[in-house]
Amino acid sequence: MNDKNSQLDKIENEILKLSSEYFKISNSQNFVPYISPVPVSGKVLDENDLNNLIKASMDLWLTAGDFTETFEKKLSRYLGIRHALFVNSGSSANLLALSALKIFYNLNDGDEVITSAVNFPTTVNPIIQNNLKPVFVDADSKTYNIDSSKIEKAITQKTKGIVLAHTLGNPFDIDKIKKICDEKNLFLMEDMCDALGSKYDDKFVGTFGDVSTLSFYPAHHITTGEGGAVLTNKPKLKKIIESLRDWGRDCYCPPGQDNTCKKRFDWQLGGLPHGYDHKYIYSHIGYNLKATDMQAAIGVTQLDKLDEFISKRKSNFNYLFEKLQKYEFFDLPMWEEKADVSWFGFPITINEKASFTRGDLMNKFAENKIGTRFLFGGNILLQPAYEGLDLGNPDDYPNANRVVDRTFWIGVYPGLTVEMLDFVILTIDEFINKES
Repeated sequence: MNDKNSQLDKIENEILKLSSEYFKISNSQNFVPYISPVPVSGKVLDENDLNNLIKASMDLWLTAGDFTETFEKKLSRYLGIRHALFVNSGSSANLLALSALKIFYNLNDGDEVITSAVNFPTTVNPIIQNNLKPVFVDADSKTYNIDSSKIEKAITQKTKGIVLAHTLGNPFDIDKIKKICDEKNLFLMEDMCDALGSKYDDKFVGTFGDVSTLSFYPAHHITTGEGGAVLTNKPKLKKIIESLRDWGRDCYCPPGQDNTCKKRFDWQLGGLPHGYDHKYIYSHIGYNLKATDMQAAIGVTQLDKLDEFISKRKSNFNYLFEKLQKYEFFDLPMWEEKADVSWFGFPITINEKASFTRGDLMNKFAENKIGTRFLFGGNILLQPAYEGLDLGNPDDYPNANRVVDRTFWIGVYPGLTVEMLDFVILTIDEFINKES
């Protein structure tokens, strides 16, 4: 047996050594202006990520396992939060979080949840999917987050909570919103899919509300390919989230384990007979939204680089912020005084001083292979998916409509070099000189 293990270890080491060499050769490239792309976002991987992925695949444990447990613990320790549950996407994380809150707080169909008019669909969709009513509040024109001064006017007797994203990593006004939640007895759900590493008052976002969510899609701060997480400090809420993620089952045994409760055949729940196998008792209407151990394996090594990623994002943002101030026709983003932002992207609004349109500039970027994006769904009420749902009048949200008409964002992710950022500025200069 020892000879076999020794032989396997030797083969594994050879495989990992070759994979590292393969990675270094296959990923070597130089930036060439006008020819090489300047992506708006993307994954930043190294040979350690590849090797961990190979280790996980060699185990042939295709569902959640040891790497998942390691990743969840490592993530919760990093953020200083009690529970982290790995799931198959950030959108699934939002669905699980809101579904669990409805159960945890015993909400009724038709209860209201406040959110921002400038939004991403899968931040809003779980509210609708849980038969709750989203109540929209206009965005702040400088931070692109919800205008916290308008929240209290939107609260009614049916309001039960607030669901908000930290837009492009920029923390919303946590002091004011937490105060409103405490005074009005409302839950707070933080969508921090774009904001891993952002802080408010020297504390990580995602740790202020009842529950928070993350995405590990390749565009985000760290990646597992597809993947996400739900985080909470509340043990009972964690148990509900876990059940909903794992088919709705009452059993909490990890995959491959049995009888964690020591009474597997000694339960009586619902209308089932006493002794019905606890592994097949379902206490909630759930899903299967688990991720795989191979995804978690990449997450483990990605977390090792998170501080470096955050630092690079901040550096790229600050570099662009300094360079872009010379353009009077750009409205640049602002942030709360207590915010320390781990930026997801750099938002820009073309103001009324400009003689050109957003489309004119974005076409120039596209010609030079510079990636850009609109601010997600913009005014979400204008999206075709929400027509006919009686969610309000889109004209009531002028700042959100300005985002739809004038706002876009460019990248700051760690894969961008100063040479690439200088090319972005050069492209703007070329465009302006031609327009002049």
